Amino acid sequence: MTRVPANRYVCFFTLSIAGLFWDLYSKFAVFSDLGFPHQSSDWTQEWFGGWMTFRLFTSFNEGALWGIGQGYSWVFAALSIIAVMGVLYWLFIARAANSLWLTISLAFIMAGTLGNLYDRVCMHGIMTAAGEPLYAVRDFLLFTFGTFHWPVFNFADVFLVTGAIMLVVHSFRIEEASESPSTAEDQEISTTAAPESAVSSSQSVAAISRTFATGAGDCGCWHELQNFSDCNGSFWKFLVRVEAFSR
Repeated sequence: MTRVPANRYVCFFTLSIAGLFWDLYSKFAVFSDLGFPHQSSDWTQEWFGGWMTFRLFTSFNEGALWGIGQGYSWVFAALSIIAVMGVLYWLFIARAANSLWLTISLAFIMAGTLGNLYDRVCMHGIMTAAGEPLYAVRDFLLFTFGTFHWPVFNFADVFLVTGAIMLVVHSFRIEEASESPSTAEDQEISTTAAPESAVSSSQSVAAISRTFATGAGDCGCWHELQNFSDCNGSFWKFLVRVEAFSR
């Protein structure tokens, strides 16, 4: 089997650490400045005549995205730990890291998973009014669209959703490859150019991506991402082509 290039280790851990640092720093800065919970910034950014707005708003979430599963932080923490181990195994033992696209997408997922896991096990040190550890994720990004308030989120959630979308785009590439007729010459070229690990990683991408999305606590939006996968527009085809060049 083809060894994982050293630069993939550098790429993965650099992106993961940078994303984790930014998530934790932004949480610390905003909550230190505004206080908590339910404190809002004294400014609001508006677009489209005020129909779309953005502001900072501190909030604690003891569940998953959109407040699903309140009070079950330990469950999501356990799933997050499983996801972390799964990412490392898939990339460096199953050698999915031979794909640059998968390396980057899973680096985003790792950063988001660790960022929220840090909060779920109360490493932020915040206590409840009763003096007990608060096992909750710190959220502070709030968008509104007309009268609809999008659930408050953080940068860890941004990284998780970005990584999940990249996995969906990767699955398009797999579907196109499986549906396209291939000649014996094409198969010979493919066998020569692609490592065995790419085959195994392609076969498992759908299952593992669902596991990471759920384990990281973003199961609430995963069905929406699956709906996006049905889209055959030019934008998605463009992303698939970009993903193909990154392999």
